This record gives sequence, C-alpha cells and structure tokens, in this order.
Amino acid sequence: MTQPFELPSFYVPHPARLNPHLDQARAHSTAWAREMGMVEGSGIWEQADLDAHDYGLLCAYTHPDASAEALSLVTDWYVWVFFFDDHFLDMYKRTNDREGGKAHLDRLPLFMPADPVTPMPEPQNPVEAGLADLWRRTVPSMGEDWRIRFARSTRNLLDESLWELANIDAGRVANPVEYIEMRRKVGGAPWSAQLVEYAAGAEVPKEVSGSRALRVLMDAFADGVHLRNDIFSYQREVEDEGELSNGILVLEEFLGCSTQEAAEAVNDLLTSRLQQFENTVFTELPALFAETGLDPEDCARVMAYVKGLQDWQSGGHEWHLRSSRYMNGGGAVADPGGDGDTANWWDPFAIGGIGGIGTSALDILRTGAMRDAPAGPGGVEPAVRRVRSHGHVPFQRVGPSRLPEFRLPFPLALSPHLDGARERVVEWAERMGLLDDRPGLPGSAVWTAESMRDYDLPLCAAGIHPDATADQLDLGSAWLAWGTWADDYFPLVHGRTRDLAGAKLANERLSLFMPVDDDSPAAEPANALERGLADLWERTADPMTVDARRTLRRAVESMTLSWIWEINNQVQNRIPDPVDYLEMRRATFGSDLTMSLSRLGHGQVVPTEVYGHGSMRSLENSAADYGCMVNDLFSYQKEIEYEGEVHNAVLVVQNFFNCDYPSAVRIVDDLMHSRLAQFRHVAEKELPVLCEDFKLEPAARERLDGYVKELENWLAGVLNWHQGCRRYTKADLERHFRGAAARPTSADPAGALPLGPTGPGTSAAHPGVAAHAGGAAAAVGGAEVPRPGAVPGGPTGLGTAGTRTPPARIG
Repeated sequence: MTQPFELPSFYVPHPARLNPHLDQARAHSTAWAREMGMVEGSGIWEQADLDAHDYGLLCAYTHPDASAEALSLVTDWYVWVFFFDDHFLDMYKRTNDREGGKAHLDRLPLFMPADPVTPMPEPQNPVEAGLADLWRRTVPSMGEDWRIRFARSTRNLLDESLWELANIDAGRVANPVEYIEMRRKVGGAPWSAQLVEYAAGAEVPKEVSGSRALRVLMDAFADGVHLRNDIFSYQREVEDEGELSNGILVLEEFLGCSTQEAAEAVNDLLTSRLQQFENTVFTELPALFAETGLDPEDCARVMAYVKGLQDWQSGGHEWHLRSSRYMNGGGAVADPGGDGDTANWWDPFAIGGIGGIGTSALDILRTGAMRDAPAGPGGVEPAVRRVRSHGHVPFQRVGPSRLPEFRLPFPLALSPHLDGARERVVEWAERMGLLDDRPGLPGSAVWTAESMRDYDLPLCAAGIHPDATADQLDLGSAWLAWGTWADDYFPLVHGRTRDLAGAKLANERLSLFMPVDDDSPAAEPANALERGLADLWERTADPMTVDARRTLRRAVESMTLSWIWEINNQVQNRIPDPVDYLEMRRATFGSDLTMSLSRLGHGQVVPTEVYGHGSMRSLENSAADYGCMVNDLFSYQKEIEYEGEVHNAVLVVQNFFNCDYPSAVRIVDDLMHSRLAQFRHVAEKELPVLCEDFKLEPAARERLDGYVKELENWLAGVLNWHQGCRRYTKADLERHFRGAAARPTSADPAGALPLGPTGPGTSAAHPGVAAHAGGAAAAVGGAEVPRPGAVPGGPTGLGTAGTRTPPARIG
C-alpha cells in the first residue's frame, strides 16, 4: 500500500538503548498472553500478530535499565493495553456498540481495588483476566499515592474509549484543543509515565506529584508519545480502521491543508512539546526542589523519573520505526532478526554509513546539516523553533487590534443593578487602596478612578450574572476588579524588574487571607493586594461549608499561581508553547474561579464526580477557551505594543505557525469558533448521555441545564464587556498609557531589564522587519499601522493564504 505522506524529520534528542533482558521479556510475555487467552482463539490476535507487534522490543527500548523481572511485568502491561485497544475496536468500535462498550468498561475498575487485598470478581474475558493478574503483581510494591494515581490513569484510559466511540458514531472530527486533551486520556501515555516510576524504581514523592512542574512533564511526555504515534499510525487508523481520533486528520480538517502539510505540522507540535519538557526540567524543577525542601534522595528519584521519560520517548521512536503495526517505510522487514540491529533503511540523511541502535538521535545533526529549514509548519527545525520562541522583540508597534466577526449565538441580558454597581465598585477599590500610589513612588498607581471607570468591570459582571441581586452584583464586580487589578499589578511590580522571588513571596502570602475553617482566622493584610482579597474572601466564604471553601481557595490559588508562570516566561523572554499556553490561559483568565463559584451554588443536587467527568471538563474548558481568545484578540495591541507581553494567543500562533498577524487572527478565530462548536456539541449531545450514565434524578438534570445557561451568559457577558468597555481601542490606550515612557522597540522598555540578548553581535537573534499584509479583519479604533514583523523572511507557511475565514480577571 502506498504511504499517504513522507515521514517528517523527527526531533530525537536522546539516543535509544536496548535492555539486555529483551529475550526473556519476549518469552515471558508470549507465555503470559497465551495463559490469559489473548492469542489463538480470542478472535483478536493470532500468535503471528503478537510476534509481529513485538511489545517486548517496545519495552526493551522504552525501559532500557529495568531489571529482568520489572521488564517482563511492564511488557505484560503493554501486551494487555494493546490487546484491550484491539479488543475494544473489534467488539465495540467497528459495531458502534456504545451500550456494550460501556458495560464492558464498567466492570474493569472491579479488578483495580484501592486496597490490594480486596477480592475481585471472576474474570469473564481475556481483558479482565489480564488486568486482574497484573494488578495483583504490581501494586504491592508501590506506595498508596502511586496506586491511586495509576488506578485513575488506567480508568481514564479505559473510560475515555467511549469518547472515541461517540465521535465515530457521530462521524465527527475533534478540534485541535479538544483532541490534545482527550488523547492524553485515551492514548494512555500518563499511564505509561506512571509505569516508568515502577520500572525505574523512581516513584515520585507525594510532596511534588501534584505540582505544576510534574504535571507539565507528564502532559508534555504524553503529547509527545501520542503525536508521534499519530504520525506512524495514520495509515492504519484513518485509512484502514476509519478512526477519526488522529492528530494529522484533525489538523487536515482544521487548517484545510494537505496530509503532508498536516503531518509536518503535527511533527512541529511534537517538537514543541518535547522542548516544553526540556524547559520545565531546567527552569522549574530546581525551583520546585528548593521550595519544597525535597531531600537529595527524593530529588534523585524525580530526576531518575525524568530520565525514564526521556528513555521512553527515544525508545518509543525506535520501536515505531521497526514494528509492523505502523507505517514506517519498512517495518519489521528492516530488522528481520528482530534483535534491534538495524541498518539505515529508514534514514534518507544517513551520513557515512552511521547506523545501529540509537542513531536516530543524530537527526539533530543530520537535519541541521543536510537541508535548509523551511518556513511555516512544513518542517521547522528544532533549533530554529527554540530560538524563535526566545527571540521575540517586545513593544513592537502592531497597530490597532484586528477583530474577526464574533458569531456568538447566545442572547445578552444585563442586571438592572448595573448603574449602581459601577459607582460602588470604585468606592470599594478606594477603600481597599487599589487606586493608591505604591509606597514611595508618586504617580505609580496601577489604576486611577478614571481608568477603573473606563474598564467598567461591573458591565462584565452584569452580563455574566444577569439575575444577580444588587449585593451579588457588587460582590461579582469586586472579584473581577481585584483579579484584573492584580493581574496588572504583578507584571508592573515584579515582571519588569524580573523579581520572580518577590512575586512568589507575594503569591504565597495570599493563601493566608483565605482560611477554610473558623479556627484559622485570616492574617492582617499588609497592602492593597492582600486587603482586597481578605475582604472578598470574608464576604464570599462566610456562608460556605469547609469543603466548599477549600474548593474555592484552590481555584483562587490556581489563578494567582499562574501569574508566576507568566513572570517566569518573561524572565526567559519566552513565547509559550501553544498547548501549555492554552491550558495555563484558563487559569490566568480566572475561568476556574468563576466556574467553581457557580458550581458551589449547586449544592449537593449534582454529584461531585459529575463535574470531574470528561464531558463536563470539556464543556467548561471550551467555554473558557472562547472567552480567553476573545480577550487575546481585543488586547493584542495593548499587550504586544504597550506592555511588551509574550502571553497572547495571536502571538503564540504567529510564533508557532511562522505566519503574519492577519493570518494568526484567522487561525485564532477558527480555533475560537471550533471551541464554541465543541461547547454546543457537548451541551446537546454529550450531557444527555452523561445524565443517563450517572442515572441523574430530574432535579440534577435541571441543575445541569441551568449550568449550561450560566456558561452561555458567561460567554455573552465576556464578549459584550470587551465590546463595550474603554480598555482596548487606540484612543483608550493612548489615554491610559499617557505619561509613561515612550514605547521603545529596543530591549530597554521604560527602564526594564533587557528582554533577550542585547549588545554587539546579537542582532541575528531578533526577527527581521516586514510590513504585515492586509486582511478582512476589522481594526479597533483607528487606521492600520505598519509594524516590525515577528518572523524572519515575512509571512509564509500555513495560514498565510486560504485559511478559513465572571472571569476573575481580564487581560
């Protein structure tokens, strides 16, 4: 069969190594699969299938340092998970039997009891038999925290198979953000990451297992594994199985491009995620170790885990090049002996006959030496992408923000108490000190009464909560005011001076003003930031239960901690990776906070586990992403030209796709409206199924319907506020930033420390200059202004032609 595209040149920074216990693992897993009933009679695999897939080779590559016993057990896990996938495909996906698939999946948690001594039911098929055996053999040697995390990952891997089945049944291709989120669960790489802990003897300490750094490492690892698999498995999944959950297909549909271009774009995203992994290791782990006081032994375990994940990426790549399961230009025939001793059959850039185990890591040298780096997502070199992410020149003149047509179908309603709230929130801000000059710095107030009236945050609150009483609207307006003011405050006070330590200290103190029980009174506020939060917490949390307060505090902490992430990127002058940006943007925008406030009002009518379901998270995330991207479109000039920001979806798209501003706006517009379509799809198609799955009572179903309406109000209120406030037009910006230093295009913005390299010989690190092309998008408040281009060589690549045309804080 002809391959549908040429394999791209992969970024493989670490050499693959082969475990010496390969033969033992192969023999053991073959005998185990036969014992569990997976071959010869299962109707799924014959012995030839198991031999050709060679999961022993996969595990020997991905766990090169595991002991013989550990390698055999891990190999059994991979035999089981691939058998589960093929079994589910044949039994339920091909027949679109969702009811049967759900019944099958509902039994599997019975074979993963939290307490290892809990009895299990009698297995009824090879999937159940294999899981029961593996669980008994694995969990006794691991701690409780790992057992809980691994059981959750396994359940996610199994349960979210229904999401894939639902998409096939609907003939629906996911949008890129939805796909990345759900692929992590369906694809099982978080599950693989936790098996790395077992195989490497590197169980991650509980003190840091839930931290952002470890979460990002797992997510970036997972995305790398899944995106690589999508490239190799496209032909089998899409052309043979009719699968719709494949990253190349997703980008083909979203970008309207060829299969080859989509494959290159997926590979670029794979590279970006691997570089996100590296950035997290080098910039976030050292700080995490210091802040948590982790002892040297625990630090070593974390680093052994990191090494294990790196080994997995490189080994998984080598295995994909050899397994007959995938499109690889040769498959198993390239290694007829099955011993991993390969030639250069797959490598068009082989240099001087170099080959053998692990030599794909030389791609870093080969691709840089053998061909030019093309523009756009048609194959951006890793080094080029890394330099471009750190080479942004701040304070570029970009002209008025370009706005697409906003096709939001939800009607707007406003609270009748809006006018009174507008005055009362300014009075509240004055009492809290939000409008005062900073100590010792005359004229340094973050906001004035004039600017606060211009920003008109009660307008946003009135649209988000149209049925609010006067007191409720005042409280909602104050939350919006505090969050938006604080988001302006952190970069002004800590960002420009690169005071990361001071920002962390200020953020850590905020938890002192959010006590969760009556026996822990709030601390005494020392400044306006703390005073405002303390007042809001007292007014909001007083009638809540302890559990509700704890949930609310986590949501506030998620938002405030995200501001540290932003400053960390400013220190590096780093435009974020697109996946990391979109996920963190929900926190910086305060989406989790406002949605949790709404959910807490639902009481116990809706079971807590419903809100943790993938469909509910998808509903909330898609709404949040739409609101975040609305904000980024309106605030582009403010953030890029006036504030020197690197956190804006349009800029992230420009950097990733190597395209101009108008093209980036069109891509963001497409993504924003695909997220809106996702919101409506979940509300109309997935929530009724969720209600059936959880057997919800009528009152709970009515409450969920009301929550969907609340989110629709949220979306309408956010868009209306952006269109009606005086914060983003050219005239607004000239008024609010008057008196500030002239906006520079050099690396010395208003006395700030240099952003990026400066001095003799550093000009090559900065992008070239080009006037951007015109487009159909409207401009905010004035004529278009030529700007320095953000990309060398002008607009090229995908997206430059033919592309389809209350938050607790606001950007």
